[in-house]
Amino acid sequence: MDQLGLYIHVPFCAGKCPYCDFYSVAGGDEEMDAYLARVEVLLAQYAKDCGRALSTVYFGGGTPSLLGVNRLSRLLDQVGKRFTLAEGAEITLEANPTSLDQAFFTGLHKAGWNRLSLGMQSADPGELKLLGRGHTARDVARAVELARLGGFRNLSLDLMLGLPGGGEEKLGRSIQFAAGLKPEHISAYILKVEPGTPFSRQNICLPDEDQTAEEYLFCVRELASQGYAQYEISNFSKPGRESRHNLLYWRCQEYIGIGPGAHSFYQGRRFFWPRDLKSFLSGGQPADDGPGGSIQEFAMLNLRLTAGLRRSRLRERYGQEGEAAFQTIAQKASACPAKYLAATKEAIALTPEGFLISNALLCRLLD
Repeated sequence: MDQLGLYIHVPFCAGKCPYCDFYSVAGGDEEMDAYLARVEVLLAQYAKDCGRALSTVYFGGGTPSLLGVNRLSRLLDQVGKRFTLAEGAEITLEANPTSLDQAFFTGLHKAGWNRLSLGMQSADPGELKLLGRGHTARDVARAVELARLGGFRNLSLDLMLGLPGGGEEKLGRSIQFAAGLKPEHISAYILKVEPGTPFSRQNICLPDEDQTAEEYLFCVRELASQGYAQYEISNFSKPGRESRHNLLYWRCQEYIGIGPGAHSFYQGRRFFWPRDLKSFLSGGQPADDGPGGSIQEFAMLNLRLTAGLRRSRLRERYGQEGEAAFQTIAQKASACPAKYLAATKEAIALTPEGFLISNALLCRLLD
């Protein structure tokens, strides 16, 4: 467990996108200041008995940029004072590409952030309107330009596929637009309608599974042609620019999550904060979610990566028990069509086609 990450969930958002299932609320200065004070207390508590350097720090949301440079800088300063940051630690902030000027990006970079993730979603005006996004493609291009001027050399853009009325033509234009901005990383997510979201209440009609599958495979090919290699089900990057924080999750390494709705895997346990800002601010505690890091969990998470489940990693972490588990999984994998996964004596990895039916394959391999 040589890697440790920190995730800080900033729950404030100017408005709720109709597809979003992340915990977010509206908040003014009073709520934001109270939130900062509570996070600072928790940073001190976790750091007291940690004794490990942070390799990654990730501010997600919500819309973290709503806190403004001063509050964000104060938080990151507290992280640096309480914890040891590993040399070259990856420090990421999520932001929407609207109402951000160069001073914002310059201030972030000066404070210590070295990676940005911008929520583009699409370059098509109709799709952006459908998704409730308050920006245009031009806003995205301007945000990227300002971020570069502010000193950022590691940017990620989000894309969404499987949209109503979408298709390869629209998706292709969005991919071309995103790639033309030369980000180091692109995440591409299939739209899923979650219970309780506005899209769920609207009974929005999604494309059928076959069309969505074709869009996904088209996306993988198009991003590859633009120099973005797939390294996880929904994530693509230039060589060496994978999200190190996300890799902690998929490699079953530990991370501390702080904020309402944030999850943790720390000191062998999994736990989470309830999705309730009032409870969080009043001193509520995270809920236990049981032990983490089992062989089955490790295998499941690693199989989300294009590198797949490595025999050497299982053996290194679990000894002979890991070796035996790999042999068992490999035997089951040998009965699966090569279209969906590739199995060798050293690794088992799903193909892009396999990722589309990953839940079924994982049940088969790990039952």
